[in-house]
Amino acid sequence: MSDQLLVIIDPAARQTDGESVRIAKDVLSAGAAAKVCLPDGPEEFARALGRRGSRRPVVIGDDHALLRAVTLLHRERELGGCGLSVVPVGGAGDTSLTESLGVPGGAVAAARAVLEGTERRLDLLVDDSDGVVLTGLVIPPARRVPAPVPEPVAPAAGRWYRTLLARTLPARPPRLPSVPSPGPTRLRVQLDGETLVDLDEPLESLTVTPGAPGAPGALGAPGAPGAGTAEVEFRPLSVGAEATPLRACGRTVTVTGPDFRYRADGTVSGPVRRRTWRVAEAAWGLVLPS
Repeated sequence: MSDQLLVIIDPAARQTDGESVRIAKDVLSAGAAAKVCLPDGPEEFARALGRRGSRRPVVIGDDHALLRAVTLLHRERELGGCGLSVVPVGGAGDTSLTESLGVPGGAVAAARAVLEGTERRLDLLVDDSDGVVLTGLVIPPARRVPAPVPEPVAPAAGRWYRTLLARTLPARPPRLPSVPSPGPTRLRVQLDGETLVDLDEPLESLTVTPGAPGAPGALGAPGAPGAGTAEVEFRPLSVGAEATPLRACGRTVTVTGPDFRYRADGTVSGPVRRRTWRVAEAAWGLVLPS
């Protein structure tokens, strides 16, 4: 790996935790020749990453900053030849994805891993709209949002008191609208061209994870090796006792059905009626502690 670093500090990280940003920048600058970039927005972020030359890119920021960098490199078809490093800095829960990949949580430990770590090649999912998924996706079950409780009507004698409160208290937050439950999720799930679940088999949930270890297939077949495959886990709708999840491994997953949304790497996408994900084996590199 190159000893020269291009340190791109995401603007959200500077606003959220400037002290951690300063510590990480100092550790990196003390251990390597580092050029520091302070982009003001996504366009400048992309421009800085595109002009990295032979420098090794280091992103200081949260999960969204890492996803932005991976997506940009993937769309420029430069992801395979560029090992990324990241120092997670963000609010509570904003760096959980990055840390789940094995990156240390503290600014000092993460910066030292950038300097002393080893690049590890990881699988990811690429969908038919050229989007990428690093850690997995889930199509959750339908949920019912409780209907709002109507405001009690005050008697006439108490209306002056309510008027006084309305003038002195902060505004009440808006109530969530009532959203009727559309019922169980009905999807057709195909793995490498074979149908695992059809529209007449309602599901509680469906998850797809890249690079999963081999597991017994849902149809009784032995599991495929972890590298270059995705694990599909689906839970049929059950009345009474909770249904046992079923699992299968393959390289291409296609989901079809009525408009559905899915959560990938913490971001909700959709609605769509059809989406295909394929596994890209060892498609990107992330520097992790040796």
